[in-house]
Amino acid sequence: MAILQLEDGTTYTQLEEISRRLEPLNVRLNYWPVRQHPEFQALLNKPALDDAEKKQVLQELEHYFEQLKQTDGYQSRDLIVLHPDIPNLDSLMAKFESCHTHADDEVRYIIDGEGVFGFVCPDGSQMELTIQPEEYINVPAESEHWFHLTDKKRIKAVRYFITTEGWVPEYTETKIRIKYQTNSLVMG
Repeated sequence: MAILQLEDGTTYTQLEEISRRLEPLNVRLNYWPVRQHPEFQALLNKPALDDAEKKQVLQELEHYFEQLKQTDGYQSRDLIVLHPDIPNLDSLMAKFESCHTHADDEVRYIIDGEGVFGFVCPDGSQMELTIQPEEYINVPAESEHWFHLTDKKRIKAVRYFITTEGWVPEYTETKIRIKYQTNSLVMG
């Protein structure tokens, strides 16, 4: 279940309300279920996946890719698997933790773990969205945002591309004033 936290501390947990709050940014958030059969769930529960296992996961989710190819023109996808045992994980993630934009949409489908997208709103305020398994997000091109992992430092996400060149971060000078805090996210 996604959690949206505004800069003033207001928190939203209902998909409809979160989507309404993201609307001025043209950010799309959807719920896409994953199949529950045991072999697939066993892959999702593994902290790391080899190339053959990644291919197997992507094949299992091929119907979503086919849909995006038809509706939005996506041409390729990959599976990113991050976990605490990856050497230099913090330095790998550092390039995404500052405000930046991309020339292309940033599209992710979270199938395991969780991550946090932060956004700069048109009025200059900021918000952070924690996304969790079975959630699909499309951050439009040129949207000022940042991304970081939660304290669990674990995520499996399918990334969809029109072109991979469009995902090169263009850093902005905007300072991040809001930061995810586990104890501030109260369900309700």
